[in-house]
Amino acid sequence: MEILRVENLTKIYGKDTTKVVALDNVSFSVQKGEFVAIVGASGSGKSTLLHLLGGVDRPTSGKVYIDGKDIYDFNDDKLAIFRRRQVGLIYQFYNLIPILNVEENITLPLSLDNRDVDQKTLDEMLKLLGLQNRKTHLPNELSGGQQQRTSIGRALITNPTIILADEPTGNLDSKSSDEIVALLKKSNKELKQTIIMITHNMEIAKCADRILKIEDGRIVEEV
Repeated sequence: MEILRVENLTKIYGKDTTKVVALDNVSFSVQKGEFVAIVGASGSGKSTLLHLLGGVDRPTSGKVYIDGKDIYDFNDDKLAIFRRRQVGLIYQFYNLIPILNVEENITLPLSLDNRDVDQKTLDEMLKLLGLQNRKTHLPNELSGGQQQRTSIGRALITNPTIILADEPTGNLDSKSSDEIVALLKKSNKELKQTIIMITHNMEIAKCADRILKIEDGRIVEEV
């Protein structure tokens, strides 16, 4: 079952002499439960692509369909609600709220949506993340790997349609990186989460079911 379809996606910044084509007519699709890695060098357009897939930015032209819905048909308010409920975002620098503990950071999307927290689901999530003994700790009391696991929990807690991971290991040492990649794979296999991850590291990308290589705003190879 197709969960994501991208059609002729283009993003242009500036105009005339300052014109930069960040994405150039990109098209591809992703099946439900698939783990896809998008690899490319800095400036290749991979982060721009991820932001467009997540509704964080709007394209110059083209379409993004998530679960059959054209996300850019939504106005900004409806798009924000759709993104909060249907898209889980994992960033390189965690983006945790410093005054909230692990449990509160993970459940933040539910709180923002005025949704109740199911304690059993939360307990299972903390166990999956290996954070049962850290649930009352603040971000500055955690290692980098623990902070990233918290951010993954925040992305997973709403059971989103799709998870978008932006260089999720880019700020971690090799041991923590391996742990995060293993956790993403486990989320994909056991929770059946559809994951799209961007990375510049081909070795990390190899954990995915499929690899798309992007250069100069275009997908040039699929592995």
